[in-house]
Amino acid sequence: MDEAVNENFKGQMPVNSAEVVSGRDAGPWWYLPPPAHLDMPEQDFARRIDLVSEPKRRGYWVPRAAIFAGAAALTAAFAHELFSILAFVMITPVQFLFLILSTIAFGWIAIGSLSAALGFLPLFAGERPDTIEPPASETPLSTRTALLFPVYHEEPARIAGAIEAMARELVALGRNEHFDVFILSDTRGDEDGEREADVYRALSQEIADAMPVYYRRRLQNTARKAGNIADWVGRFGGDYQSFVILDGDSVMSGETLVSLALAMDADAKAGLIQTVPRIVGGETLLQRLQQFACNTYGPPVAAGLAFWHRDQGNYWGHNAIIRTTAFAAAAGLPNLPGRKPFGGHIMSHDFVEAVLLQRAGYGVHMMPSLEGSYEGMPPNIIDVVARDRRWAQGNLQHLAIVSQPGLTPMGRVHLGMGATSYLISAVWALSLIVGVILALQGQQMIPSYFRDAKTLFPIWPIIDPGAALRLFLATLVVVLLPKMLGLILAWKEARAENDVLGAIRVTFGVLIETIYSMLIAPIFMVTQTVGAAEILAGLDSGWKPQKRNDGAISFDDAMWFARWHTLVGAIVAVIAWTVSPGLLAWMAPVILGLVLAGPVSWLTSLRAGPIERWALSTGVDRTPPPVLIDAIHRERNWARRAATPGGLSPRPQAAAA
Repeated sequence: MDEAVNENFKGQMPVNSAEVVSGRDAGPWWYLPPPAHLDMPEQDFARRIDLVSEPKRRGYWVPRAAIFAGAAALTAAFAHELFSILAFVMITPVQFLFLILSTIAFGWIAIGSLSAALGFLPLFAGERPDTIEPPASETPLSTRTALLFPVYHEEPARIAGAIEAMARELVALGRNEHFDVFILSDTRGDEDGEREADVYRALSQEIADAMPVYYRRRLQNTARKAGNIADWVGRFGGDYQSFVILDGDSVMSGETLVSLALAMDADAKAGLIQTVPRIVGGETLLQRLQQFACNTYGPPVAAGLAFWHRDQGNYWGHNAIIRTTAFAAAAGLPNLPGRKPFGGHIMSHDFVEAVLLQRAGYGVHMMPSLEGSYEGMPPNIIDVVARDRRWAQGNLQHLAIVSQPGLTPMGRVHLGMGATSYLISAVWALSLIVGVILALQGQQMIPSYFRDAKTLFPIWPIIDPGAALRLFLATLVVVLLPKMLGLILAWKEARAENDVLGAIRVTFGVLIETIYSMLIAPIFMVTQTVGAAEILAGLDSGWKPQKRNDGAISFDDAMWFARWHTLVGAIVAVIAWTVSPGLLAWMAPVILGLVLAGPVSWLTSLRAGPIERWALSTGVDRTPPPVLIDAIHRERNWARRAATPGGLSPRPQAAAA
């Protein structure tokens, strides 16, 4: 290290004028290694690139055909049955529109459910669905890996606790010399910046025996997180063969980090390996519901994705290892022409980076069976909606990329499905609106219409209620299939452990989670539909800090947030009751979700009660892994030290603690 860096590390906090002039670092304290520059050119989608290797993917069409042909067959059967119901006498234009919208929505659900079903098979058989196999854990490592923590107004005590816990695990494994930590801050304002810098400076001194902890805060947070990471690659990437991206709520065990590094080291064609993080640490009811769903239904869903993605998978932006030279050479993000939401810097950069790595011939892998990868989630629906709004803008921006030349077919699938996931809510909402119109027409409560000028009599919509009920039940099976498959796997695990109480508990958990998910789904239907409309109208989501703790919201705030949901639900309820009590009962799940949006948002923001905590508990809740226990303990210690005057001063023999 040069003298200036050593002086910074000693806490004398001089400002390195060269770095400040470059616009990359902000004071008053930073600690960085010597530069190791690596070129990261912006990619041109129109330019043909040379593949690093020609992948042999002759058999990949089989699982992909199974997914899409199977989903197409299910969707065709749905459309045929719905057509026969609607065209009981003769199909009308409004009925035809309802047919189209409903079929699109069902097709989207069918793809996900069939993917989960195919992922269920290897898990039930006890097989590993990973697309890449790491060498034995005792295999020597010959590479260096950087652990990157891009932060933006995150709680420094939590991140310091996670870093220290991970570092101590790597020390215990004797692998710590292969890993360095970089905290890449985009935090704005001197007060918050100095607060986090004090904690990270103390952390770098505290675990100096284990591994270096480098820190810097950018003056200009250009291109947000993607720009932050690209800045690191260009300045320091030359010294590291790979890097792991971690979020502000990420924790990974030492064994998992070593497994990822070994897998990357063993396969020169691997560009990225994505773990499947388990949601942990939830205290509010919403967090408990989400982590139960993630841990119970997530395995077959993730295994299904690995089944047909193979080595052309996706990237979720964190808890993944990336080959540095591949990322630098192939994944430099360009600014898109035009105005937002389609122009400007790429927001949902992770999807696009995975597509660019695929385009260059690198494998993008997934390891669903790899344990030891964890993350948190926002504590209440309001914060989830705010995060979802940003994700929606980023995914809809992909519509400007999906047709670019040179992308792989799977790359186009990923980008297209990401955008569709936020447009499908509008399709669902429109199908409900058209369904209400059909019901009103069926009761002759709105003006009649004619097929053409030669028809002398109006054509009233006539629907076979018995056939409609059968179709509804069949659709319900497809919708709930991932939950049923997750429950079967949980029962299998409980039976293997002779845990009858565990089987009962998870069954109650699925019932509770299903009820709440039915109530919450209409909330997101409305917010995503409105959000998509705003985005297409050019309204930017901005970049606000992510809220991760203290999730309780007041009842008044919840009701104000849900005021439009409640109004829409009440109007639909009145219309449905006016048509018939049967229609009201038929639409009850959606109407209840909208009318109760305020109370549900408030209730799920509160700490989960004892019954919910028992029923929704996961294996990680009941037997927390050592790295999570240690991270929580060390987070509390750092929070206490940060709140105590002089508590962040170097401690004697701190490194041996």
